[in-house]
Amino acid sequence: MVSVCHKEQFKLKKMIAKTFGASVVGVEANIITIEVNVIKGTKIVIVGLADSAVKESEQRVESAVKQLGFRIPRQKVVVNLAPADVRKEGSAYDLPIALGLLVASDQITAPNFDKYIVLGELALDGKLRPIRGVLSIAIEARKQGFKGFVLPKENAKEAAIVNNLDIIPVETLEEAVGFFEDELNIEPLQIDTREIFAQQKNEYEADFADVQGQENIKRALEIAAAGGHNVIMIGPPGAGKTMLAKRLSSILPPLSLYEALETTKIHSVSGHLGENAALVATRPYRSPHHTISDVALVGGGGNPQPGEISLAHNGVLFLDELPEYKRSVLEVLRQPLEDRKVTISRAKVSVEFPCNFMLIASMNPCPCGYYNHPEKECVCGTGIVHRYLNKISGPLLDRIDLHVEVTPVSFDEMTANRKAESSEEIRNRVIKARKVQEERFKVIDSVHSNAMMPSQMVKKICKIDETSKILLKNAMERLGLSARAYDRILKVARTIADLQDSPTIQTTHIAEAIQFRSLDRSDWVS
Repeated sequence: MVSVCHKEQFKLKKMIAKTFGASVVGVEANIITIEVNVIKGTKIVIVGLADSAVKESEQRVESAVKQLGFRIPRQKVVVNLAPADVRKEGSAYDLPIALGLLVASDQITAPNFDKYIVLGELALDGKLRPIRGVLSIAIEARKQGFKGFVLPKENAKEAAIVNNLDIIPVETLEEAVGFFEDELNIEPLQIDTREIFAQQKNEYEADFADVQGQENIKRALEIAAAGGHNVIMIGPPGAGKTMLAKRLSSILPPLSLYEALETTKIHSVSGHLGENAALVATRPYRSPHHTISDVALVGGGGNPQPGEISLAHNGVLFLDELPEYKRSVLEVLRQPLEDRKVTISRAKVSVEFPCNFMLIASMNPCPCGYYNHPEKECVCGTGIVHRYLNKISGPLLDRIDLHVEVTPVSFDEMTANRKAESSEEIRNRVIKARKVQEERFKVIDSVHSNAMMPSQMVKKICKIDETSKILLKNAMERLGLSARAYDRILKVARTIADLQDSPTIQTTHIAEAIQFRSLDRSDWVS
């Protein structure tokens, strides 16, 4: 009798299949254990705090398994996703559930099943569709000591960025079965991450060489790029604000490999990386429409997802026609601009997304667009102009270092044969200035550029002589600048000095920095 009991226990243990998947919370992955057991009963039950998309996998799995000629056991199949108190979302658990069901019902043997992370969405015919967050999952799999990662072929290049992990790309459930049964030899995908990064890191579609005239605006954007400063451009329609903004990414220093990996993780989690993509090697440029919601901008949702400010991490966020954005949307930008990260808190989870971006905004000076225009007359009343400008709060404007007035390009400038400076030439000067800042802040982990300096550091690093103090005092009294604006002027002056390879801030640097406070001038608000 005892012997029979032992046999029954042995059979029960044999019927349990276990593999591993992962869930992504924020931009970090958590390993999920997927257990499949076949017991007495008549249906498939998925437990472990699974959402509707996970529970619907029952139908996809059943169809895909039958397409291969396998059967669904006429018994109760229990699928447990552990830990049970972590919410599981999405369709990526289809593949491990299907394989687990076949192993648990003794239709296949898979001796190395538990040595791999397995994820993928199944089509009804057994083909695999791509999933999100693959890079984060691959990094966590290597950290946890797994041998490899079995996943859809479209995601393989992204996962192959992580070394010391066997990336097994499969296109169908049949291929995955063949691999685990040792009937199909699939070579792990390997890519040279550094070579891909080197080839793509300066590939931008737009170039400053295409822009005729607007030398003062190019100068302002060069200063902004050199110090990581935020910019707002004010000018009439058709003056070239959007065209110039699109080219700002092309003069920023190239991404480091670490920054590229960090940026790729965010784009992967949000589903913006694209099929067969491996690495985000260039600075992101994001330009959301002015109808965007607060959540879409900063991130959030039931399962918190990164917003536009995080998708612009290590790159540029461009807000065109700034006063047209809802006031609530603009106000939520204030804290991320200071902290360079955003925390999304929910009842059971708190997620932090990085958002170290350069903000570049543009706006018309008034509803008609021609206030302060050198040639055309504004048809807006004084009160209308006031209300239009007041849509942007003072605290938000204080967080923008450079206010630049954009005027239309003349016909002579547009038709001139003079060759404009290329983005590469400007970028070389920017890189040189950034290296000065890297040396300056090398012992401070949280500061990498002049724009990131806190107030106490500005006092130590941005020292000025008496002549400059008098000039700055007069400007502050005349323009009514806040203490934050005072710090901004000093930071911009320090960047101008870095571009000129000057160890100290000169009066000319202060004077140029003051010029970039257009919206503080009385003729903009009178």
